[in-house]
Amino acid sequence: MFGLNMRMKMMLIAGLVVTLVGSAGFVYADDVTDSIGEAMDAYKDGEYTEAVESLNYASQLIQQKKGEGLTSFLPKPLKGWSAKDAESKAMGAAMFGGGVTAERRYTKGKGRIDVKIITDSPMMQGVMMMFSNPMFASSDGGKLEKIKRQKSIVKYNEAREKGEIKIVVAKRFLVTVEGKKIAKEDLMGYAKAIDYKKLKAMP
Repeated sequence: MFGLNMRMKMMLIAGLVVTLVGSAGFVYADDVTDSIGEAMDAYKDGEYTEAVESLNYASQLIQQKKGEGLTSFLPKPLKGWSAKDAESKAMGAAMFGGGVTAERRYTKGKGRIDVKIITDSPMMQGVMMMFSNPMFASSDGGKLEKIKRQKSIVKYNEAREKGEIKIVVAKRFLVTVEGKKIAKEDLMGYAKAIDYKKLKAMP
């Protein structure tokens, strides 16, 4: 059973590697293929722990590339706003269950908005439950709305000038837009600035 699972994992990662290596500018191609080769050699020699470590390393590099791809979907700063450089993170299963994240911070005076895109995360299951049951969405002040044809949960506290928007895209991506010292229009503006059609098509 152990050998079978190992083979399946190797085949899966190898398939991902072939796809990504075929993309232009894949800076991790050499490291990934080297790690896959090392894993295969270790597996043939019966060194299963080393094989798993090499596979996990290759998987992490692929996730890093995916995170870099996600940053391209983060919106440019809206008029009057400035933004920091986009960042991406890839977390292994040992950290919060894993996942790939891209995020960027935007500022205007005292106002601040953070836009984040998350994928390959187990937290998606909990979020999907919120969207499927309106009672969950409204339990802490959220309202179900459509933003560019996407289902979203919008929360905004006018007195505190803060809010949050959650959007699930193609059941694969979670987009969050959080802001402080901002108007609701600012929050909605950044949520609408994302190209959801292209995001859906991301491999």
